[in-house]
Amino acid sequence: MRKANDLTLDDLASRCELTKGFLSQLERNLTMPSITTLDDILEALGSNLSEFFREEEEPQIVFGANDFFVDEREDYTIEWIIPNAQKNQMEPILLTLAPHRKSQIQQAFQGEAFGYVLKGSVTLLRGGKKYRLKAHETFYVNGAQSHYLYNQGNSEAKILWITTPPMF
Repeated sequence: MRKANDLTLDDLASRCELTKGFLSQLERNLTMPSITTLDDILEALGSNLSEFFREEEEPQIVFGANDFFVDEREDYTIEWIIPNAQKNQMEPILLTLAPHRKSQIQQAFQGEAFGYVLKGSVTLLRGGKKYRLKAHETFYVNGAQSHYLYNQGNSEAKILWITTPPMF
């Protein structure tokens, strides 16, 4: 914390009325301060005991099916596979399209969309053009034009769809 505040040992010693030698030993784990001394040092560094001992909650990195939120509709099912993704830079979903059905229309937005067809085949409709995709193919578009997916097949299609910024 001393270095982060761009202070020398002399500067900190002067601010908290301790010796440079004591602070040097403290930084090298050769001595332990009393609570009062630690409080004085932290105050000189612009902090306090509660901030110093506060444990940061580690963000969740791995998510399983129990973390997913599922929205089932007549034509499609959306699985939000990262909880609270709207606070992130991108939002991944799993989209399952029923046969001969379409996804919701993504209105034009400032951002990008990526899709990976996991199962089945779909048609991407964008700007009056149609792009056919089958399993293991991808699409990547900017959001300047509205777009949606249509499942032309007789079985369900499953797509990993990611937008940035979050849109769903």
